[in-house]
Amino acid sequence: MGRRSTAKEVAEAAGVSKWTVIRAFTPGASIAEASREKVMEAARRLNYSPNLLARSLATNLTRQVAAFVDDFANPHKLPFLATLTEILQSEGLVVTLININRHFDHVHALLNADQRQVDAVVLCGTAFRDETLQDKRLGPGTPPTFVLARDSQIDGVPAITCDVETAMAEICDYLAAKPYRRPGFMSGPRTLSTALGRQRLFSDFWRNRGVPAIPDIPAADYSIGAGAAAMRAYLAATPADQRLDLLMCENDVLAFGAMDVIRGEFHLRVPEDIAVAGFDNTTFAASPAYDLTSYEQPIEAMVRTVADMILDRAEKRTVYLKGRLVPRRSA
Repeated sequence: MGRRSTAKEVAEAAGVSKWTVIRAFTPGASIAEASREKVMEAARRLNYSPNLLARSLATNLTRQVAAFVDDFANPHKLPFLATLTEILQSEGLVVTLININRHFDHVHALLNADQRQVDAVVLCGTAFRDETLQDKRLGPGTPPTFVLARDSQIDGVPAITCDVETAMAEICDYLAAKPYRRPGFMSGPRTLSTALGRQRLFSDFWRNRGVPAIPDIPAADYSIGAGAAAMRAYLAATPADQRLDLLMCENDVLAFGAMDVIRGEFHLRVPEDIAVAGFDNTTFAASPAYDLTSYEQPIEAMVRTVADMILDRAEKRTVYLKGRLVPRRSA
């Protein structure tokens, strides 16, 4: 490979100053269109590309964003990450993926991201605890942090998420119009502070309609195996005439595990014996194997909103966006 061309060489070839070359490659910088075209033409001839490391030292911006993820067993994470990386990369940003799990402390991950001088952190996990952001080891220089696809209760940490109140109202109204009268909820792991809110809203809806007790079927994590184990334990412990006839799952992946056990191990019918609904509308939800009623989160709108905040094109505040109900045969 040959020597890299320099900004000075491009400037000489274009007949402009070195600072004009720098402005031509700086998004949003003020530069005359004629000058920019001369710089780009010279850059193409010399096969020049700007040194991003040098620029980061000059601007104190690295154009890097760290995405923290913990629940890789959840198939819904892949479309989120695909959309996040595509949109941020189209804006000239690079996404660094950091695996957060029970073996990797969240605070150390934030400190590590700070040491790498990322411009922002996007929390895409479900088990992330709001209390982490109040740890005394995190100083005022911690990168701007955004929570994607779940709520946040920390001042100065915006959440960009689906409007769960509207979502659960639509789901519950749809289910209540059917003959189900013994609803239950399969929940995922609880965080130390705020949960996703779906279980509370679901339970409140049915209690207001005279259903006094809403069974909670807790799953150990967000995975098909955990959903299956939780459903297996519930069905084995509950007499047939006392079982629920409607199961609302906190997300699709739990619903998949529950349906596998309902039909495969206990030989019950969905929805005739137990109806099942999920949340996220993952790819497998439309599969004939599940045909799962679910609620689709507005992934692209959520990611574009967080991108606008990272790039200072929008006010950094919590935003709730509306999704859509997708009815199918399971409920």
